[in-house]
Amino acid sequence: MAKILIIEDEQSIQRLLTYDLQQAGYEVEVASSGDVGFQMATTGDYDLILLDVMLPKMDGITLCKRLREQNKEVYIIMLTARSDEMDKVTGLEAGADDYITKPFSPREVLARIRAGLRRKGENLNDKLKVGNVSVDLKRYEAYIDDELIPLTKKEFQLLVYLMKNKGITLSRDVLLETLWGFEYDGDTRIVDVHIFKLREKLADSTIEIVTVRGVGYRLEEPSDEE
Repeated sequence: MAKILIIEDEQSIQRLLTYDLQQAGYEVEVASSGDVGFQMATTGDYDLILLDVMLPKMDGITLCKRLREQNKEVYIIMLTARSDEMDKVTGLEAGADDYITKPFSPREVLARIRAGLRRKGENLNDKLKVGNVSVDLKRYEAYIDDELIPLTKKEFQLLVYLMKNKGITLSRDVLLETLWGFEYDGDTRIVDVHIFKLREKLADSTIEIVTVRGVGYRLEEPSDEE
C-alpha cells in the first residue's frame, strides 16, 4: 500500500482528497501548514506528496526546494489555484515531478498519482545501494550517505560493477574485459590502480573492496562477515 502525504491548508480539499485516496486503497496522512508538512516529509517514509503551493508558515515552492536539497526522492505533485505558466515552471524548477491546477477532479488526481507511483517504481531501477553507498545510474553520481563522491567515469563504472556483483569475487581479467574491452592492450595493472583510487574515495563508507590473493577483488560490507 502506497503512503501519501497531503500538505494542504483548505479543510474541504483535505477531506475530499483523504476520502478519495483512502477509498482507492492508499494510506494517507495530512498536514495543514508548510512547516508541519516539511517536518513530516523529512521524518516520514512517503511514496508521494500532494503539495499545495499557497501554505501558511512555509510555501510549497520553498518546501519542495528544501526537500530536494536534502536529496529526498519522494514523488511530488504540486497543487495550486493559479494557472499562470510561470507558476508551473517555478514549481517544476523547484523539484516537483508533476503539477495539477485547481479546481481538479478526483479522477484526475488519482490518475496522476497512479502514473507518478508507476514512474517512481521504474526509477528505482536506476539506483543501487550497498551499505551507505548509493549510485544514480542516470545522473552518473555516487554518494556516501548524502555526500557526493568525486569519481571519474571509469571509477564510477567499476564501483557500479562491483556493487551489482556484491559478494562475488571478480578476477582482474573479468574486470579488464568488462570495463576496458576485450581488445585493451595497455598495462593490465590499470585495474589495480583504479581499485586503489576507488578504495581511497570509499574510505568513509561502510563497504570494503577485498583483495582475493591471486584472483581479483570482491565488494562486501563488513557486516557480511559477522
